[in-house]
Amino acid sequence: MQAIGIKKFFHGTLDKFHLHGSPKAKKVIVAVFGGTVLLIGICLIILPGPAFIVIPAGLAILATEFVWAQRWLHKTRNLLRKAKRVVKR
Repeated sequence: MQAIGIKKFFHGTLDKFHLHGSPKAKKVIVAVFGGTVLLIGICLIILPGPAFIVIPAGLAILATEFVWAQRWLHKTRNLLRKAKRVVKR
């Protein structure tokens, strides 16, 4: 099975539902998909799983449309870099 990029996936979804010319539809799709991935990542903080991978992935999806998610993603990246430095010591 071939891996499909996020951008290609969204363009295909927008084309499928004839919503390609609607920026609001794209925003809603990104919000639902990115929000779901982010919520799963938050649940993985308590449950066993790779929360430190899933949360930034959800933020990256949301950051394609929302400025607040770009800020959170930047903070998350900085936090992961600091944690990486601490672990290396």
